[in-house]
Amino acid sequence: MNMLNDPQRTAVLHPSGPLLLFAGAGSGKTRTLTYRIANLIAEHRVPPYRILAVTFTNKAASEMRERLRQIVGEDIARDLYIGTFHGTAAKFLRRYAQAAGLSSSFTIYDDSDQKALVSRALKSLELDERVYSVKAVLGRISAHKREGKDPLEEPLTAGLDADVDALGREYQTLLTRANAVDFDDLLLKILRLVEDQQNPAGRELRRKFEHVLVDEFQDTNWVQYRIVRALSAESRNLCVVGDDDQSIYRWRGADVRIIRGFKHDFPEAEVIKLEQNYRSSANIVAAALAVIEKASLREPKELWTEAPAGDPIFVRGVSDERAEAAFIAGQLDRARQSGTSPKELAIFYRTHAQSRVLEESLRSLNLPYQIVGGMKFFERAEIKDMLAYLRLIHNPSSDTDLGRIINVPTRGIGQKSISRLLEIAGAERCSVFDALSIALSDASLGAATTKKLGVFADLFNDFRKASESLRPSELVERILSDTGYRRLLEEEDSAESDARLQNLAEFVGSLSEYESEAPLTGEEPSLAGYLERVALVAAVDSMNDSPMVSMMTVHSAKGLEFDQVWLTGMEEETFPYKGFGEGDPEDLDEERRLAYVAITRARKQLTITYAQSRFLFGRTKYLAPSRFLADLPDSAVRREGVPSRPPFANPAFSSAPGRPNFGASAARETPSWSRSKQAEIQVRPGERFIDKEDGEPGHDADIEAVTVRPGQRVRHVRFGQGIVEGVESGAKPTVIVRFPGYGTRRIVAEYLDFGS
Repeated sequence: MNMLNDPQRTAVLHPSGPLLLFAGAGSGKTRTLTYRIANLIAEHRVPPYRILAVTFTNKAASEMRERLRQIVGEDIARDLYIGTFHGTAAKFLRRYAQAAGLSSSFTIYDDSDQKALVSRALKSLELDERVYSVKAVLGRISAHKREGKDPLEEPLTAGLDADVDALGREYQTLLTRANAVDFDDLLLKILRLVEDQQNPAGRELRRKFEHVLVDEFQDTNWVQYRIVRALSAESRNLCVVGDDDQSIYRWRGADVRIIRGFKHDFPEAEVIKLEQNYRSSANIVAAALAVIEKASLREPKELWTEAPAGDPIFVRGVSDERAEAAFIAGQLDRARQSGTSPKELAIFYRTHAQSRVLEESLRSLNLPYQIVGGMKFFERAEIKDMLAYLRLIHNPSSDTDLGRIINVPTRGIGQKSISRLLEIAGAERCSVFDALSIALSDASLGAATTKKLGVFADLFNDFRKASESLRPSELVERILSDTGYRRLLEEEDSAESDARLQNLAEFVGSLSEYESEAPLTGEEPSLAGYLERVALVAAVDSMNDSPMVSMMTVHSAKGLEFDQVWLTGMEEETFPYKGFGEGDPEDLDEERRLAYVAITRARKQLTITYAQSRFLFGRTKYLAPSRFLADLPDSAVRREGVPSRPPFANPAFSSAPGRPNFGASAARETPSWSRSKQAEIQVRPGERFIDKEDGEPGHDADIEAVTVRPGQRVRHVRFGQGIVEGVESGAKPTVIVRFPGYGTRRIVAEYLDFGS
């Protein structure tokens, strides 16, 4: 208890009833939650199995469990329910599968499985994938379920598009037939159970926990909130910890209004604010607070620290993304040479598309790096093949898994045979595995094909039988051997096949690791348990702990911290993202919260870069610095390179009194015409003009011509300074200029001043 400050201690000692903790970045919320759980066990004699703690990543759950193991001992910690929302829901569903309309051997389908299922639904309904995008359909289904709705019960479009409604029903029917659930189903099915007053399983769940604690509460969606509210309805002992300043997942259903409106459902809740930052230097804390204070709506909090000022935040302006990448790679190399471990260095960007040039620069200096949230280990083809074998052994109804491995390695079973099995499954309303049994019994696919299918069926049945006695790691070794999968890779003897063999060896290692770790959480190692762990792994959970520089989007950086951070691409329409500076104020607020999260990941040093132009998504953009740079306090910042506070800012768009803001639309994609032959023109101010391409002479050759190009700054008597986006030649050459606060204007060149 001596390690806690006064607000933390008050939270830990809170005896019962609802509790709302507003925890600023780096304010020790994990420590507070851990000690609160330990205090409930030690002082209030709450049995550990009656405490549920919900986190948002497996990494956070593991860290909390390890801390509690050190405080209360391994035996007690083993009985605690600690896990992510999806992981906890999966465990409940295994136990109450029948009540939820499932078999306990259900499979959790990932993104690729879901896409395959939608594609199958499109074919079944004879709909064109070019009209009904798989991604868009899945997005609509997911949004529907996050609202607590089942596509089989309520149409996706409320009757506005009968085909989309039918797709939703067919998708859900195929999921049910495969004894499978998607990620949204995990939560939705548990919600249905805990809110069902008549269901015995629901009543048991509602009475199961005496205390429910939720971390990162600002990231909950309404289904998640309804689940924990139902689980704590009888005891009213719901403790939620979060920070509305760090709510950054609205795009996946999180609703910041839930934490802000918590007292509406729990008016008796005690509210405590954790505002002392223990992570970052004073300059970093000051910068973060200065950015987030400009949000249009937030719970007032004063983030502060007793840490020394530390290095000033370094804001560096560069010409383009290649100059940015070269600058950052050079700084990283110097940090490495000075003895800093690469694992304490991180590069953040707003979108994955920004990573390519950065990667090239890091490779040129032999700097080891990892992309967090890029291609994950479990998404590699050979790993997905082995997982498909394991999932099908566990759940033979999983059609997508059968489709993946029925001809892997090659067994001579062609697409025509697979399509015929799908037809039989559709006609008989059964799984493809059952359709395989039908085809084998009536030999309707011909003697040769039936023989090949029979060989596969016998092999698969042998694996199912072996799974009853072998550990998961031993089972994979058996699959690799008996299918010939390993032998084929060894015979290929190439760099690629060697890499795949190494990945498979690591996969077997991950199974062995699970088998040794499972008992520490009170779980008996099993195939079902391992598959569940893999299905629910997040990007940060699979981070490599080796000495490598970490590269990631700011969204992926949530929950992490590093000694030194490089925050890149701080330009209008890059960060804040295109369009988020206009329209809905909540869009801009979320971008501001995202910047706050990025800044507060840094412990000791923070470097922020921005570019005058950036080639992104196939086009060059001419950019103004991000408005968030204007919010940084001068006392905490050192600025270098191209100006980060251009003189053309329109005061009407200021984000703070007396501070320029660079306008919501200071950058736009270069129009297609600016990439034609009119890449630039030459202007004789106040006179006629010469087109650089055509070479038509002006009438006063004594006046020096000025070259005008996209990206150049010009001034207009009414609109002030702006950025040239394009030029057009003609009798009166015209310049297309974006003026912050006024938008894009097409102006005859003679009315512009090119001297500034």
